[in-house]
Formats: sequence, structure tokens, C-alpha cells
Amino acid sequence: MFSKSKINDPAPKKTEDAATPATADRKPDAYKPDTGAEFRAASPKAKPPASILSSDLHVTGNLKTTGDIQVEGTVEGDIRAHLLTIGEGATIKGEVIADDVVVNGRIVGRVRGLKVRLTSTARVEGDIIHKTIAIESGAHFEGSVQRQDDPLNSKSSKPVNTEPSRQEPAAKS
Repeated sequence: MFSKSKINDPAPKKTEDAATPATADRKPDAYKPDTGAEFRAASPKAKPPASILSSDLHVTGNLKTTGDIQVEGTVEGDIRAHLLTIGEGATIKGEVIADDVVVNGRIVGRVRGLKVRLTSTARVEGDIIHKTIAIESGAHFEGSVQRQDDPLNSKSSKPVNTEPSRQEPAAKS
């Protein structure tokens, strides 16, 4: 349970290598302020926090980022992000494209995402194109749902007509 403290024990003798100079020959290093460069180089690039659009913000225009967005206000335009979270009081009028989409609020428009989740407070009026989807009890959804392996590709979002085209005879004059 308790171990003997090794603070008072003499330090073990070190063998001197030709590559490392003796400690007596070394001069103390000058103080170097910690710039964090060593830390940043050693660790992977830290992920920035999500950009938050607050509830009092109204955006008209398209938003595009490789990061994460949390919308609490109103956006009239298309949104493209890695992770998109729509807050309970938020309203989006436009197309939403993201790897992960979590809808707590309202979307009027198309939703395209690898993973789409509609929570119990979600209201979606539009089509959802997804790879995986989860719809909680209580969510309001009006539109169509289509599963695709690559829902983020805009070319694959258009449904393919498999029926032969029927042409109506031209009216005789």
C-alpha cells in the first residue's frame, strides 16, 4: 500500500556516452518562452468549435464551411457544412447539405446528408436524401425520403425516371 520514498536515495550513476556531454560541461539553457509550437507539432490539429448563429441573427444568403455550424436563428439560403445542428427555435429556408444533420427546429427545403436525425421537436417540409436516417417520435415531416449511397453528390439527388416516356399524340388542327 505504501512505498518507500526514493527522494532521499542517491541517484544511480550514469555511464557517459561520447554522444552526450557530461552534465558538468553543459551550460544551463536560457529561458525560452513557451510558444506552444512544440505542442502543436506533436499533437494533431485541434478541431475548431462550431460556429454558432444566435437566435437574434437573421442571415440572407448561402453559408459554406468545412467545419460545424449550430443555427439558432433564421437562415434564408443554402447551408453546406460538416456537422449542421438546427436549434429548436431556428428556421432554415433553403437546401441543407452536410455530412451530419441534426434537426431540432424547422427546415423548409431539401435536406441532404450522410446521417440525418430529426428529433422530437423537428419540423421539416421538403425532401430528405440520406444514407442513414433517424426520426424520433413527435417529429413533423412532410415530404419524401430517399436513401442513396452518396447523398452529398448533387447529381445523384435527382430521381431517375425508370418508366418509358409516353408521348401523347399531337392534336390535329
